[in-house]
Amino acid sequence: MRLEEFGKITSLLVSCRGELVHEQYLGGDEDTLRNTRSCTKTVVGMLLGIAIERGLVADVSTPVHELLGGAQAVLHADPRKHAITLEDLLTMSSCLECDDWNSFSAGNEERMYLVEDWVQFALDLPVRGFPSWADRPEDSPYGRAFSYCTAGVVTLGAALERAIGEPLPDFARRTLFEPLGIDRAEWPATPLGQTSSAGGLLLTSRSLLELGRLSARGGAGIVPSEWMAASTRPHARIDDETEYGYLWWLRSFAGHRSNYMTGTGGNRVHVFPEGELVVVITTTNFRVPDAHALSDRLLVERVLPAFSG
Repeated sequence: MRLEEFGKITSLLVSCRGELVHEQYLGGDEDTLRNTRSCTKTVVGMLLGIAIERGLVADVSTPVHELLGGAQAVLHADPRKHAITLEDLLTMSSCLECDDWNSFSAGNEERMYLVEDWVQFALDLPVRGFPSWADRPEDSPYGRAFSYCTAGVVTLGAALERAIGEPLPDFARRTLFEPLGIDRAEWPATPLGQTSSAGGLLLTSRSLLELGRLSARGGAGIVPSEWMAASTRPHARIDDETEYGYLWWLRSFAGHRSNYMTGTGGNRVHVFPEGELVVVITTTNFRVPDAHALSDRLLVERVLPAFSG
């Protein structure tokens, strides 16, 4: 399949009903570790589901500050911050003024990267306001107002790491990766040494495919089936075409409903439940303005016509 017109695509893998039907590399090979960028967030969501099943975390209504040992805001103290739950961070709908898609937002991730303590950065954010042109939670579908917030998922990961009592990479290796036959994974760290849970996890393309297949199989006894169902159910609306689950994106492409992981540059792991189709697209289309549109086109114009039947 010719992929040059879609920019710097590095791999394309397609699995149908559990069988690998297409594997193509344009950069590296099957052993190359890919920077998944924000696909990492979805993996952390899976780990939270496992932790809840094992009784290490009570449920998604657990206040985040309790898991962080009662960590407090130094700036913009507000009792509403104490009520922020895991579910608020899983659905990108907390009360924090945090929007990576707005360069003026106090919580934009580029500001977080300039400081040492990323969790304290999140805790110190002001409470979000709603101008007249923005939907308030009570006026939004599902009662939540979406705002893409990397700092929130960093905080969720730190809370999870503290709750499980061990480094997140060790927990991930034992409970998720090894059962899937994934033997290579590299996690980045924050400046203070916490696992960076919001982006940058390195996995091979085939490992990404295994994670997609896991979702297609309802968790396959590794991630609780109830958690996978809840994760891929809409909890917030992003726009007229796209909804959001628990760190999963939900949208139809050419009439085919997909649950998917996505990261900067148009990196994707798509799961199409109706046809048990899993698609992995890795790219280095970083700093390319239309990177996500390129991956959308590749999916709609080449992959789905060839394999959705």
